[in-house]
Amino acid sequence: MHRQTDRLDTLVPTPDRRLTSDSAHQWDRVIVLANRAPVRHEHSGDGVITMMRSASGVTTALEPIVDACRGTWIAHANGDADIAAAQQGDGLAVTPPDQRYRLRYVRLSDEQYEGYYYGFANQGLWPLSHAVPVKPVFRSHDYAMYRKANREFSSAVVDAAAGGSALVLVQDYHFALAPRILRRRLPGGSTIVSFWHIPWPDSRGFSTCPWAVNLLDGLLASDILGFQTQGDRDNFLDAASTMLDADVLCSNDVVIYRDHPTCVRVYPVGVEWNNPIVRSTPPAESCRAEIARMHQLPGNVMLGVGIDRLDYTKGINEKFLAIERLLARDPDIRERFAFIQVAEPSRERLPEYRATRAQIEETARRINVRFGVRDHQPIRLLDTHHEPADVYRLYRAADFCHVGSLDDGMNLVAKEFVCARTDERGVLVLSQHAGAARQLRAAVLIDPYAIDAAAEALASALAMPPSEQEHRMRLLRANVASFDAHWWGGQLLDAARRVRGLDDECRNAEHTRPAVKDDSWQAAS
Repeated sequence: MHRQTDRLDTLVPTPDRRLTSDSAHQWDRVIVLANRAPVRHEHSGDGVITMMRSASGVTTALEPIVDACRGTWIAHANGDADIAAAQQGDGLAVTPPDQRYRLRYVRLSDEQYEGYYYGFANQGLWPLSHAVPVKPVFRSHDYAMYRKANREFSSAVVDAAAGGSALVLVQDYHFALAPRILRRRLPGGSTIVSFWHIPWPDSRGFSTCPWAVNLLDGLLASDILGFQTQGDRDNFLDAASTMLDADVLCSNDVVIYRDHPTCVRVYPVGVEWNNPIVRSTPPAESCRAEIARMHQLPGNVMLGVGIDRLDYTKGINEKFLAIERLLARDPDIRERFAFIQVAEPSRERLPEYRATRAQIEETARRINVRFGVRDHQPIRLLDTHHEPADVYRLYRAADFCHVGSLDDGMNLVAKEFVCARTDERGVLVLSQHAGAARQLRAAVLIDPYAIDAAAEALASALAMPPSEQEHRMRLLRANVASFDAHWWGGQLLDAARRVRGLDDECRNAEHTRPAVKDDSWQAAS
């Protein structure tokens, strides 16, 4: 599925628009519902509980919103010490360091989590939504656990609302049923904003899910439903019009279903611009020297980096194959070329992920045997968790960052790399199948499946003159600064406030709430 280009790269940064605690004053509570927490707690060897940051792109986008609004983040207790950490607080919540929001955990039984997360969400919906050669698996038991988990997480949201009006930000494919449950149970004056972070498949593909209608029904209880790209939104509107008895008002992208209007919008997710990690990261020269020392790289190294979860959608093996072609065609660089690939383990109990790990390990081994020179290996595969500060050092040290997604809703690694390059150097090599490619047109765009062409792109990135690097990076930085996490959060909150205002007017007038036309995203197209 190829989504159309959203032209966002010609705009310049706008004045500071950071979210504040007044950004959502119309509601008593602001609640984020996401499967993954921004941190996880683990028991160390001496019994001390340690906290690790999440590598999730959802976290990167959402944390500035919930922090600014001093809200509550509800997530699954994933770390082995999450519940213990919560119980050291008030029994239900912990506060991450240097943050102003509260974190509440929901604990599921092993059977529930297996069916909800590993089964329906990640063996069913994840491959269904990505254009990759992995067949979705749908099992009735998994769906039953998914439905039960959505009910339990929704109960936690209702408890967190504490009887007051709430703005609930429902995140991603894990909670497609939650908006309908929350619509029935939340107090009046509450507003539900859902955001689908991954691609939305075309109607033919989506219809292969046995419970596709249930998912549409759940999502259309939202007041606002957001997508990353126009293509994703169009695919959703097509599914709603063909699979449900719903009225799709194409003129303003509103779906009326069960007498309830849902505004369907495009809000490309951003990263937090000029965040504390960027400010504290050493200059590029220092990072480069540190990375070279740590990995025993040659002094004149030509360094590329890749930062991904170890997932079959990320195109890590295709990256390695492109590097193999590059080294085969240009023997002169073999002694000083290095590519550091961070591949954080993910969903390892699923066979597709274990197969992906085995494949990339074997490809890296073969290439290193073929092109390694003395003690130097061209590919360094780091399959462990890296804290954000360590990742940003890699960004700053690199000559290029390679984002090779086979299909991706957005991919915030591309934007993080741009954010990190305050020196206006470095080259972003970006897959055209990532949602970020619709915005970041000044990157070197590639088709990761076209291995020879991708190798040519890597060669051009390594040979790019500093003046061209600077020109491209300035364009990229202007875009990422303009459409950062605060812009994204502001768009969602502005739309929610307009819906809330219409709700208040309509209750007073005692008639059905009209649809709200929100075309603010078009200013960025």
